[in-house]
Amino acid sequence: MSQNVEPAAEPPQPDLSDLSQRIRAHNQASLNPAGQTRGTQKHRPEVASCTARGQMMASTDRVETSPTSSSSFEIIDLDAIQSLYEPVQPHWFYCKCTDFKDTWLPFSREDSQKLEAAHNSGEKSGKIVVATEGGRYDVHLSERMRYAVYWDQVPSEVRRCTWFYKGDKDSRFIPYAEEFSERLEEAYMIAVTLDEWKRKLDFPSGETVILHNPKLIMQYQPITLQEEWVSSPSEQTRPRTVKRGIENITVEIPEGEPEAVDHLVFMVHGIGPACDLRFRSIVQCVNDFRSASLSLLNSHFKKAEEEKRIGRVEFLPVNWHSALHGDATGVDKDIQRITLPSISRLRHFTNDTLLDLFFYNSPTYCQTIVDTVASELSRLHSLFLQRNPQFTGAVSVAGHSLGSLILFDLLTNQKTDQDNSKPVTQDKASRGPVNGDLHSLEEALERMDLMEYSNLFRKEELDIESLALCTENDLKDMGIPLGPRKKILCFMRKREILQEVRAGHPPLTAGLQGAKEEVGALGLGTSDDQVLLGTLSSISVSPVDYEYFDVGIGQVSINYPKLAFHPQTFFAFGSPIGMFLTVRGLKRIDPNYSFPTCKCFYNIYHPFDPVAYRIEPMIVSDMEIEPMLIPHHKGRKRMHLELKESLTRMSTDLKNNVLGSLRTAWQSFARLPVAALPPVTEGETAPEPPPEESEGIKTEEAELHSKEEEKEKELEEQNIKVGMLNGGRRIDYVLQEKPIESFNEYLFALQSHLCYWESEDTALLVLKEIYEKLGITLEQPQP
Repeated sequence: MSQNVEPAAEPPQPDLSDLSQRIRAHNQASLNPAGQTRGTQKHRPEVASCTARGQMMASTDRVETSPTSSSSFEIIDLDAIQSLYEPVQPHWFYCKCTDFKDTWLPFSREDSQKLEAAHNSGEKSGKIVVATEGGRYDVHLSERMRYAVYWDQVPSEVRRCTWFYKGDKDSRFIPYAEEFSERLEEAYMIAVTLDEWKRKLDFPSGETVILHNPKLIMQYQPITLQEEWVSSPSEQTRPRTVKRGIENITVEIPEGEPEAVDHLVFMVHGIGPACDLRFRSIVQCVNDFRSASLSLLNSHFKKAEEEKRIGRVEFLPVNWHSALHGDATGVDKDIQRITLPSISRLRHFTNDTLLDLFFYNSPTYCQTIVDTVASELSRLHSLFLQRNPQFTGAVSVAGHSLGSLILFDLLTNQKTDQDNSKPVTQDKASRGPVNGDLHSLEEALERMDLMEYSNLFRKEELDIESLALCTENDLKDMGIPLGPRKKILCFMRKREILQEVRAGHPPLTAGLQGAKEEVGALGLGTSDDQVLLGTLSSISVSPVDYEYFDVGIGQVSINYPKLAFHPQTFFAFGSPIGMFLTVRGLKRIDPNYSFPTCKCFYNIYHPFDPVAYRIEPMIVSDMEIEPMLIPHHKGRKRMHLELKESLTRMSTDLKNNVLGSLRTAWQSFARLPVAALPPVTEGETAPEPPPEESEGIKTEEAELHSKEEEKEKELEEQNIKVGMLNGGRRIDYVLQEKPIESFNEYLFALQSHLCYWESEDTALLVLKEIYEKLGITLEQPQP
C-alpha cells in the first residue's frame, strides 16, 4: 500500500532585501577606513529602491537549495563576507556598426581606466568629457556616447560593462546594459554571500537567468521572443552563456597608444568614396595604416621606445570627396539627369568614382577640390595644435592616387615667406599686366632682372627686336652665362607666343610641346614670368584658362590657397603624377627644382599598380636607373624574388658554360690531327695549355668580376643624385610583390593599386624617413 507522505516544511527564508542592505553597508564600511568614502561606492548608481529590490527578490524562486545553505540569518558571519565576495572589475566598451550589425569593442586598458576614474570622480557627469584613442574620440559620460573629433562620424554608444552573454549564433560575447548588469551583480553577491545557488532570477522583460554555480550561469529567452520558424521545444529553450567580468571571456583588448606625438601626417584619398576593395572609407583605411605603424614602432624601434625617446606618429585623414559630391555643388543631380537608365550600378560607380578625374581637370570643380583639401589641412592642423599644445614636431603629407596629384599641384604653387616679403616683386606685380609690345630693351631686361647686361647689349647695338632674333650661340658668343641665356630665350619665346595670341593665332599643341623643350624644366619661371603667364591665360580664346608655362605646366588656371604649415615630407602612394605632367606637356623636370615649402618627396608604388608612374626618368633622362627596392618589414628580400634571381643567374651561368663547351668542342674538331709532338729543343718554347683549362679559368674570373660589378651597381644606384626634389636622394621606391601576386600580375592589378593602406612595408618606410630626421635609426628585429 502506498502511503501519502506529507512534504517537509521548507525552512524560513531570510529577508534578502534587508540582508543585501546590511552586506552593502558592511562592505562599504570595511573598504573605506577612517570614514573615507570610495568613489566607486559613492557614485555607483543604486540598482533599485528597497521596494523594487524586495519585488525582485520576491520573484526569485529557489530551484534547489544547496545542502550547505544557511537556514538562519543570525548565523551569518559578516566579517567573512569581504573574503567571500569581491566586486567585479568593469571595463568600458563602445558599439561599432559594421555590415549593418552592431559590434561591441573594448577600449584599451589605459582608456578604460581613464573612463572609470572619471566615472568615479566627484564632478558632475554632464561636464565630464574624456579623450580616448589618442585624442581622436571624445566620450561624454553623461550621454554614454562617443564622438569623433577630426572627422564626421555617427556617434556610438558607450557602456560600462561587467556582465556578458553569448548565444549560439554569436561570434563574441556581448555586454549587457548597465542596469541589467547591476541587477545580475546584486543577485550574484547574495548568492555568494549565502552560498545558495541554482536560483532563478526573472526580469520584467521576460528573460530568466539561473545561477547554477559561480562558473555556470545561463539566460533563457522568453518564448514570445523566439523566431517564428523555431518549432522544436529544445530550440525554444536554448540558453545563452552568461559570464561575469572581462577576465572570464575571450576578447582582444587593444594596446594603448603613447601620449606623446612625434610627427603628424595628413593623408589625402584618391578618386571615389571607397579606398579599398572592401569599400571602406578613408577614415577606416587610415586607421589600419595607423595600427600598422604602431605595431612597427613596437618591433623596429623597440630600444628607443623603451628608453622613452620616441612616442608615436599620428595619421589623420583628409576627405574631399563628400564636399565635391555634396548638396553645395549639386553636381550629382546634374550628372544624374543626363545618365542613362541602363546598367545603373555600373553608371553609378562611374559617376561616383571615375568622374573625379574629369572634375579635377575642370576649372570650376578643380577649384572646389583644391579649396576643400587646403581648408581641411588647415582646419585639422589648427584643431590638432589646439588639442595638443605640447606638440613641437613636424608635419608631413601623404596622398594616394589622385590625392597625390592634388598635393603635388598644391605644393608646387606654394610661396615661401621670402617670396611674399620681397618688395621688388610686389612692385613689379603691381605694375599691371605685361603686354607683348615691349619697345624698350631696358624694360625687358628689368623684368628679367638682368640689368647688369644692359651695357653689353648696348655695346652690340641690340634692341628688343634684334634680341628676339638671337640664338643661344649668339648669346654665348657675347659672353652671357648659361643661366641668363636660358632666361632670355624663355622670355622672348613667351613674348612671341603672346603676340601670336593677340593676333588671333593661338599656339598649337605641337608648338606647345616644342616650347616646353625650350623652356626646359619645371620651376625656371620667375615671378615676372608668372605675371606674363597670367596675361597669356586671360587673353586666351579658349573658354578654359590654362597656364601653359607656369610651375604646374598645363594644369587648370585656379587660385591655390596657402597652407598654414610647411610640410617636411611628401609621400605619394600609387601616384599618376608623372603621367599627368607628361600629358600636360612637361617632358623634363629641372634637377635643381624643389617644392617651395617642402624639401622631401617619395614616390612609392607597387610594381603591378596600373595607375602608378615613375618620376626619376623625368629628372635624369640621360641614363636608366632602377627604382629603389623597399625591403620587407621582416628584413631581407622576399623568398620568391630571391629564388627568381637565383634561377636567372643559374640559367645565365648554364648558358655561358654550354656555349663555352660547344666552342671548345668545335675548335677541337676543326684542329688538324698530328702524329706526335716533336721534342722540345733548346731555344723553343713549351706548348700552350689546352684551351679547356684556360676557358675554365676565364669563366671563374668572369663570375667574380660580374659579382663585383653587381655590388658596385647597387651602391651606385643608392648614391646616385636625381635632382633636388628629394634633397638629392632617390625618389622612386617600389614594393616587393607577394608570392601569390607573381603568378598573374593582371589578376592582382586593381588590388595592387589599393594595397598601400595595409602595407607594413610602406608604413615602415614612412616611419624610417620620419625618425631618421629625428636622429633615431631603424632596428632590425631578431627572427
